[in-house]
Amino acid sequence: MVAFSAAIFGTGLRAEDAIVLPSGMLVTPLDTIHGAPGPDGLTIRFRFVAPDLADRPADETTLSDMTWLCESYALPRIATPGPVPEQIVITLADRPVEFGTVTPEAKQYFEAFRPDGGICVWEMF
Repeated sequence: MVAFSAAIFGTGLRAEDAIVLPSGMLVTPLDTIHGAPGPDGLTIRFRFVAPDLADRPADETTLSDMTWLCESYALPRIATPGPVPEQIVITLADRPVEFGTVTPEAKQYFEAFRPDGGICVWEMF
């Protein structure tokens, strides 16, 4: 946790908000974007900072972690009653990145999911 705390120091993120993913990687919520529609309609984006992402390849473990974030973090935060989004996008980045800004030095992964009851169904981007 000390290395993680040092990695997010000065970013405005709080170490006490860290979430331990099933793989053991720590992430911190960055923000939630409601106002940018996706290709299929209402899309809610949940963005997370994962400083250790820079040392990690995109693989099935990363997809499993992102699915877990969708089901365990995102789904409970979708307003009910209210409109159900057509898509939930989970973003992992190795540093805080402004939404919609090209940041080539940042390592980022994006996955899209369709909420279906209490689960998130992965949809290839």
